[in-house]
Order: sequence, then C-alpha cells, then structure tokens
Amino acid sequence: MRALCLTATGGPQHLRLLDLPSPQLSAPDAVRVGIRATALNHLDLWVADGLPAVPIPSFPHIVGADGAGVVLEVGTAVTHLAPGDRVVINPGLSCGECAACQAGQEVFCREFSLLGEHRSGTAAEEVILPARNLLPIRGEWSWAEAAAFSLTTLTAWRMLTTRARFARGETALIWGIGGGVALQALQIVRHLGGRAIVTSSSAEKLARALALGAELALNHRDDADLLRRVKDHWGHGADVVVDSVGAPTWERSLRALRPGGRLVTCGATGGAEALLDLRRLFWFQWSLLGSTMGTSAEFAEVVALGDAGLLRPVIDSSVPLADGPDAYRRLAEGGQFGKVVLEVAD
Repeated sequence: MRALCLTATGGPQHLRLLDLPSPQLSAPDAVRVGIRATALNHLDLWVADGLPAVPIPSFPHIVGADGAGVVLEVGTAVTHLAPGDRVVINPGLSCGECAACQAGQEVFCREFSLLGEHRSGTAAEEVILPARNLLPIRGEWSWAEAAAFSLTTLTAWRMLTTRARFARGETALIWGIGGGVALQALQIVRHLGGRAIVTSSSAEKLARALALGAELALNHRDDADLLRRVKDHWGHGADVVVDSVGAPTWERSLRALRPGGRLVTCGATGGAEALLDLRRLFWFQWSLLGSTMGTSAEFAEVVALGDAGLLRPVIDSSVPLADGPDAYRRLAEGGQFGKVVLEVAD
C-alpha cells in the first residue's frame, strides 16, 4: 500500500511516499479501513519537526491523525460496522479498559494517545483501528469534509460545551480565525445560539469569517484598540475566550474576559510559557480551562451534527497524497483558511 511517511524528524523535507505492506487484521475488536482522504493539523507539523517529549518509536512513520474511508474488514467482536460502511475516524486512542475509559472519560486514560503522533497514522491506503474509534457517516459528506472533520470539531465542541459550558445568548472571542479549531468554534458558537468576535491578521480571512456569521472581525496585529472594541461592541467583556495560540495572546485573552468569564485553551501554537497575575484571577473570578480532544460520547454528538449537515469543516485545499510535502508547507506558512486535505484514494 502507499503511505506518506517520515523517514526522520526535522521537517517536512523528510516526508516520503513509500510502498509498505498492508496491515493485517488480528484483534477481534479491530477494523480494517480503506482510507479515502486524510487532513492535516498543526500536530502534523510538530511531529515532522520532532517532539522531544514524544519520540517516534521507529521509521518510516506514517503521518496523519484525521481521516475517513470505507470499512474493508471487521473483527469478530465488531457489531456496529460492516464492510462497505463509510466511516470517520476519532484520532484519540485509549485503552478501553481502565476506570476512566469504562466511565466514558477516555481523555483521562493514562494511555491516551493520538494517531500520527504516538503511533502510525492515517495517511495510508489502509489502516487498522479499534472499532470504538470509528463511526459510520450518513448523508451528503464529501470525502474531504469527512477526513477534515474529527480532530478540530471534537476539540472545539468539548472546549465550548463540556469545559466552558457555553450557553445560548453568550458571547465568545475566538483568536486566529482560519485555523481548523477556530473555524469550528465559530460554527459551534452560532449553532448554540451565541455571538462571536473573531481575530486574524489577514483581511481576507476576516471577511470570510463575517460571511460565516461572526459579528465582528478584528485585526489582532494592527488594531491597537482591539480589547476596547470587543467591550464596546457588547457592552462588556467576552463570556468565553477561545485561545489556542498561547503566549502571544494570553494577556489580551484575560483582559478581554468579563468578570466571571471563562478562558478555554487547547493549544499553544505561538508559545507555551505565559504569566498570570493571581490577584486579577481571583478578583475577577475568572475560570481558566484546559481541554484536549473529546470522549466517545462527544464524538458521537458531533458526528450526528455532521450527518445533519451542521458543523461541516471549511476546506482550504485538497491535493493528492504524493503532494503531501507541499501541503505541509502551506499549513506551515499559515495562509490557509480551513483544512488542508490529502486525497489518498478515489
């Protein structure tokens, strides 16, 4: 089978399209999937560069966390899937047996890991996955939409619903519109009956975000009065700030909150070290919330919304698997609006 692989870390220049042996089904709860498309995330850039705390166990390493395809074969214990089913992949892996997994809180499993990071990924013609990481999709999905759906949608859904408890009529400030999580957060805020202000340094991205339902779009690079404009627009600070940037936006995220507001973060693409004045934290009674991926129940919720035609991802571009290095470079340059997809098979 064809697979896009890292032969070493140090950047996308170490990506190669290789011919590898097809994986064989061995576990009764496993499923063999013929991948039609996979989508890139910032995680893929970090894996390509090399994560010191998460060394790749061996090379070549198949990349990719997101993906969608057709079931080819199921293990004897699998009951909710059959060959021929169109499926979408949940990239978060857990043991399925510990107390956290049994309680439906897989994200707290001590063995929780991600496809493409801790084990071989989805950028291959065939993969073997636990059945619990797959759900059938119904309705009119393109393969690009299905492949680009899971990681960012699940992440944004848990951030806003489970962690921040975002409610109808509330307001959200979303940094860095154009990225996958930020775009899905905007859609989720709108779906939940909320109002959103978004930021970017790109005038084109800001205009496209307004077309998707943002109330106000602000340039976070050039607008010196960004925080004042947020508060003037709503008459108060944001109920929730969605921040996956980290250090460069941290201070402004806090200042954008209303008293009693919640800041929820899922990443630190701009830097991981941030300062916090504890006096302001307790005086304004803010809640600072971390979030990673989502549970199986949350995955089922977002897939159902996707089946209904809601929360579909925005696709920036779709290219053949052989053009994977170019797709990595586009993501690294930051010019994309939505998800960059790799077409694996027809």
